[in-house]
Amino acid sequence: MLKDEIIAEKDAKIAKLEHELAEIKRLIYGYKKERFIPNTPSVEQLNLFGQSAEDAADVDSVVSNESSNSTKQNKKVKHPGRNPIPDHFPCEEETLHPDGDLADMVVIGQDVTETVDYTPASLVKKRIVRPRYISKNGEHVLIAALPDRPMPKCIAEPSLIAWMQVRKFVEHMPYYRQIQQIKRDYHWELSSSTVGNWFAQLCELLTPLYNELKAQIQNSTYLQVDESPIKVLQNDKKGTTHRGYQWVYHDPVTRLVLFDYRKGRGRAGPKEMLNNYKGTIQCDIWQVYDNIAKSNPDIDLAGCLAHVRRKFYEAKDSNKELAEAALKQIQEIYGQERLSRQSPDRKQYRDKHILPLVQKLREWVDEKSLEVLPKSPIGKAMTYLVKQWSKIEFIFTDARIELDNNFIENKIRPLALGRKNYLFAGSHQSAKRIAMMYSFFGTCKANKVNPYEWLKSTIEVINETKMDQLEGLLPTKV
Repeated sequence: MLKDEIIAEKDAKIAKLEHELAEIKRLIYGYKKERFIPNTPSVEQLNLFGQSAEDAADVDSVVSNESSNSTKQNKKVKHPGRNPIPDHFPCEEETLHPDGDLADMVVIGQDVTETVDYTPASLVKKRIVRPRYISKNGEHVLIAALPDRPMPKCIAEPSLIAWMQVRKFVEHMPYYRQIQQIKRDYHWELSSSTVGNWFAQLCELLTPLYNELKAQIQNSTYLQVDESPIKVLQNDKKGTTHRGYQWVYHDPVTRLVLFDYRKGRGRAGPKEMLNNYKGTIQCDIWQVYDNIAKSNPDIDLAGCLAHVRRKFYEAKDSNKELAEAALKQIQEIYGQERLSRQSPDRKQYRDKHILPLVQKLREWVDEKSLEVLPKSPIGKAMTYLVKQWSKIEFIFTDARIELDNNFIENKIRPLALGRKNYLFAGSHQSAKRIAMMYSFFGTCKANKVNPYEWLKSTIEVINETKMDQLEGLLPTKV
């Protein structure tokens, strides 16, 4: 082997190892972000503050001028102003009169200053009193029937149950912290076992609705699918945890979200879930999905452009020029995708403006892949696109299919935040209950439904709802 070839091979190996080390450091120490800002931003692109690139450049030049010559008159960015205080807030009005004799004075107007006060939440003891009546002859005793309760023998009202679940699964506050706060602020000591029993009873109550949600997902014709790990305590091995998985299914059309807990990442869980499924599944490159599609001819697989983009982003440190060239093309694709949402015929717009850009990216990859080492980070990014190409092309066969799976990844974020706060599930059964609550609250968020109001009202009426009417209780916008 020639000296130059040996050096080139070693340089490639060093670059590969440096890239892997950088990725490990990013995972361990750094916040994982994938933001790409080109050196020459598009004029049409809006920045964070709602300005065009030209306006932003104008403001930048103003700041520069101010630092170099403070005597010049420069443009000033106006403060957007304070949002008005909503009219539906309860109002307590106080009138302040000036000191002194006002007998000979007339009011000509008034100045009004509005502020916002905070009234702490309160716990209220509800007492139901049922007098006993007896007939004059002493033969009959009457007492009013106790109203049915959704959770028998539970002293917590639906409002308290809903409040605690929203705080845990939406605001990521573990039960033990809630118990501490209730003791501190309300001088009421709750045991963790009591709160755990409330949660178990709630999930038992909502199980029929969760099954209805699962049925709706299985009847969908377009799903986005992803999975995320969760630690689960093992009862037979004290102090150890099992790595389980929450499989997440999202219907972008109906905006239904389903978390389905499984003990592993193998094909058994999604295969059972999608056994009779007919439609499109949008997913990443995980082999499980390919195997399921092979065994079910009614399933079509769509790719995820965000995963393609991620590969090029990760290659920036090893080949900045080619990585940024790819990222810039992908950024242009996403810019057109945003415009397609405003078009009356999204598919026609995509076929005309977006598909040619995607095909151009593929042609560029075919050309540039001859200049790079296949095992280098940039080479792997190009290979990833080529392997996913048929799935990427399939996106444009249906206007409903998104460019990526980012929406479902956003649905998984609360699970990741929850992991940081309550660390693990107490058992496999608990992990299944957690999946249920994330399903309902994820669907609430997707449909912009208030999770507390939805859960409270659902607890109150679910026992009186017939099985064929359960769909109406799902947190979707009508």
